[in-house]
Amino acid sequence: MATPSGLIRALHRGTLGQNMRVDRIFSGIQPTGTPHLGNYLGAIQNWVNLQEKCSSVLYSIMDMHSLTMPKEPAVLRQNILDTTAAILACGIDPKKCFLFRQSLPQNDEVNWNNHKVPEHAELAWILGCLTNVPRLLRLPQWKMKRASQNREGTVGLLTYPVLQAADILLYKSTRVPVGEDQVLHLELAQDIAQQFNKKYGEFFPVPKAILSTTKKIKSLRDPAVKMSKSDPQKLATVNIADSPDEIVLKFRKAVTDFTSEVTYDPTARPGVSNLVSIHAAVTGLSIKEVLHQATGLDTAHYKMVVAESVIQKFAPIRNEIKKLQEDKSHLIKVLEDGAEKAKELAAPIYQEIRRLVGFQ
Repeated sequence: MATPSGLIRALHRGTLGQNMRVDRIFSGIQPTGTPHLGNYLGAIQNWVNLQEKCSSVLYSIMDMHSLTMPKEPAVLRQNILDTTAAILACGIDPKKCFLFRQSLPQNDEVNWNNHKVPEHAELAWILGCLTNVPRLLRLPQWKMKRASQNREGTVGLLTYPVLQAADILLYKSTRVPVGEDQVLHLELAQDIAQQFNKKYGEFFPVPKAILSTTKKIKSLRDPAVKMSKSDPQKLATVNIADSPDEIVLKFRKAVTDFTSEVTYDPTARPGVSNLVSIHAAVTGLSIKEVLHQATGLDTAHYKMVVAESVIQKFAPIRNEIKKLQEDKSHLIKVLEDGAEKAKELAAPIYQEIRRLVGFQ
């Protein structure tokens, strides 16, 4: 359903009703296909809650960011649709938020040209001209990902935090849901906003973080690192579309230790503590409550308790993903509609940026 133009104008001004200022939330997810357990608990679950609480919410499929790591075009195209299906299945409602692709290139089947938001990339260039290179070189993710590319990191990998800042600031966003590993990137966006305001006059709000309350979900095979789609160990990552048998196998093989009692001590017992965190997150219980439930269980039996909780949590989501994946035209239409609304919101903001910097 298209958002009425009057509401779009109100959102552009940051007002609703009697000129009451509202928060504007922006967040994005890279299209890696079906999200994993950590994506869901750390981000998507929070997105669903936020769309119920805020009247101006934008969620973007960050396909431009995904190019910082090598991707086959056909795989990327399919991943975009699979990611869209997954987050819709998780409860994201396009009637309550703007859901759109960061960049919408034309392909052989659909002409996206009328539904793209090129302002993201254009604003990134402007903001990049206000950002110094040493600041980018100090960011931990540059160092880590550059190492994974044989220390031959690309310009895109170095500068994608500036594109993240443009993603956020283009809509004058005031709140950004982030995980612990993205806090420094948001701080960069805050500093860029302040630098722009200092040079051109007060324009951008300085966005604030909405930190996830969920403990960071770790790899099931190496609890020293976070769960990741790119982990080469197939048993390390639980995808939300995994079958019950796959989920059981992955939890059965989860690394713990030689103590059979179930306790929570992330420093001394990271493997078991990761299972406890997952159990608490998928059931909505506290750490204390799940530990009470685990009284008398050894870790082998507890792994199956956690696996069953995850299976029950994701069963309806998995079924909905399958249905949505069969309706490609619906997924494309959702992204088209979202991009149209996002562009209507972004265009006047970007035109004012162009005027401020002297382009018009």
